[in-house]
Amino acid sequence: MKITIEKSSFLEALLSVSSAVPARSALQILSNAMFVAKDGTLTVSTTNLDLSIRRSIPAKVDEDGETTLPIKRLLGIVRELGDGAIEISVDSNDCATLKSGPSFFKIVGISTADFPKFPEPQGAINFTIGAAVFREMLRKTAYAASEDESRHIITGILLAFRDAKLTVVATDGRRLALVEQELEFPVEMETDIVLPAKAVAEITRLLKDDGDVTIIVESKMAVFKYGDSTLATKLIEGAFPNFRQVIPQNFVERVEIKREDMLSAMRRVSVISADDRTVPAKLTFKGDQLTISMENPDVGESRETVAVKYGGRDLQLDFNPEYVMAPLRNIDTDAIYIEFASERGPATIKCDLPFLYVLMPVRK
Repeated sequence: MKITIEKSSFLEALLSVSSAVPARSALQILSNAMFVAKDGTLTVSTTNLDLSIRRSIPAKVDEDGETTLPIKRLLGIVRELGDGAIEISVDSNDCATLKSGPSFFKIVGISTADFPKFPEPQGAINFTIGAAVFREMLRKTAYAASEDESRHIITGILLAFRDAKLTVVATDGRRLALVEQELEFPVEMETDIVLPAKAVAEITRLLKDDGDVTIIVESKMAVFKYGDSTLATKLIEGAFPNFRQVIPQNFVERVEIKREDMLSAMRRVSVISADDRTVPAKLTFKGDQLTISMENPDVGESRETVAVKYGGRDLQLDFNPEYVMAPLRNIDTDAIYIEFASERGPATIKCDLPFLYVLMPVRK
């Protein structure tokens, strides 16, 4: 194998696939990236057996070939090289040499014989959606997923392809974030899948503002193709909770608030919590004014008022402040609407988007 490649594109490719390399593995080959040079293209692949990422970039290929090289060491070298072309050659013993300007490096690799094959789904279900739209759907929901591994199914994010739309849902049992997008596909392709949080983070990082992403679904795997990049992930198996059951169908009171005003006030008031997540934020609605207050016995107390549009009865609701702020950081509308039926029941946050957030109050 012998190629010449520009540092900038090579470094970008290495960075885009490096996150699939496990921090520790009993299999040395998994610490390596696989490199295949053919037909003017260098393809770089990594895997941790649950998540696989592949990136193809143009290169001057003087001699076809393939090998695997330790990606962390290779990344360290490429970062330090000067701008310009890098000449890479690999001998029959998988020993690679890199030359760039006055710099010379030799790296010992491993044969590709034992490198896991990249997943290639056969006869699978395919969906196509705008990359920017899909990225935003994941961004607006993924933060609400659980981190409790004892409830493994809700550590993932649900993608429900049903009723001519894609519904993305995440929940941890105390809050739920949901966003929907109309999507054309035949009824026989209807399906639900649950993506691991790690895969969602990588997909969000992969997608840009232009083009479409193709989603290919099999029973235990999903593959995402975008431009010159491909990501394959194992799915979380099991039945996702019936999220429709926890969405309130009726409300008594409705408040309109400027999103940025609410977020800024919550952020300032919550400083007093000193990272103690057990300290709730008290939201007191009275007339056209919302008072947000917190009291931490070991630190002190804080209070701030925000103008709102509200004509209902006086109410006080106690919420986890981080759970209130999370959706406000991830939606972009000017105004939000908080709906609730009582002080003890769930509240919903809505906006002028196909977005819904359900939040349970803190029990007193």
